[in-house]
Amino acid sequence: RTYAESFTENFRVEDYLDADGNEVPVGTGDGILDYRSLTPNTFGNFNISTALIKTAFGKSDENQSDAFDDFRANRLIIANRLAREFYGNTPFETDAEGYPVGFGKNSQRVLLPAFLSAYQGTNPEKVSTRAFRDVPIPNWTLKYTGLMKIPWFKKTFRRFSIQHGYRSRYTINQFRTNLDYDDSVDNLVIDSGTGIGSINPDNQDSNGNLKNKTLFSNINLEEQFSPLIRLEFEMKNSVKVLAEIQKDRLLSLSFDNNLLTEVQGQEYTLGLGYRIKDLRIRSALAGAKQIVKSDLNMRADISVRDNKTIIRYLDLDNNQITAGQTIWSGKFSADYAFSKNLTAIFYFDYTFSD
Repeated sequence: RTYAESFTENFRVEDYLDADGNEVPVGTGDGILDYRSLTPNTFGNFNISTALIKTAFGKSDENQSDAFDDFRANRLIIANRLAREFYGNTPFETDAEGYPVGFGKNSQRVLLPAFLSAYQGTNPEKVSTRAFRDVPIPNWTLKYTGLMKIPWFKKTFRRFSIQHGYRSRYTINQFRTNLDYDDSVDNLVIDSGTGIGSINPDNQDSNGNLKNKTLFSNINLEEQFSPLIRLEFEMKNSVKVLAEIQKDRLLSLSFDNNLLTEVQGQEYTLGLGYRIKDLRIRSALAGAKQIVKSDLNMRADISVRDNKTIIRYLDLDNNQITAGQTIWSGKFSADYAFSKNLTAIFYFDYTFSD
């Protein structure tokens, strides 16, 4: 959990009256300098480890996203929660779509908890409506080698391991004070005739929503299965095998235009290796011309990665793929130790993207 905050403030110098109640120029007589605060501004950033694993394998493509549909639906639930907390027992009006006045579907204070609830897979009736979380959720890396205790594995393999890793973060790239928010006024106004509550116009934004004390430009949710699963073993005959699947996604919600950008990635890797023991080479690289005997280690990896960027509109059924690529990669390496101080390495890397 990382929270960074900076505070800036400007001051204007004004005169005070002297002991007799007369105005005096700055720096003369008994006048006291009065420093009047102007535009106090707090800004910073925040990130915390979290978990999105509940929605990691749900349907999500350019045609449909289960989590995004939940995001849309959660907005009304969150808006009603906020309205009940704000208005209490005071009756309030709703707009044409059923949202409480002051807590519309595109209000920042409605969107943020609705977004987190949908992609974390939590109940929108219980999710915290605060932007800053206090408790980091542990991420993990697990590696299991216990299969080598089974006689068949011990007889066939030199080593055998299965690995899985997970990492996820919730990030507020920048938050800042809303200089248009007025702390000195009561936000709730009750009509004396009807008894219906409303938002004080001094703290209403252009859409009629309650202004936020703190503004966010965008928030990100990042998730990486690194790896989702990795199988690695070496057999008694010196053949090495690696098979790995990685999966990741990045979700970025912009409050400037209410767009969600989703970047999806999957990568598959297959690797083969072989060690030729005690290979003899006649060489002068290790000193006087002689026969060198050492192991030749060879390894080849092939991987393919698919990336896709999808833009999702909250108020339009018009999801669009805006970027994407398929990356093929081939790597080969071989190393041979001529002495304790000299190792020769040959490698070849090839990458192709479409």
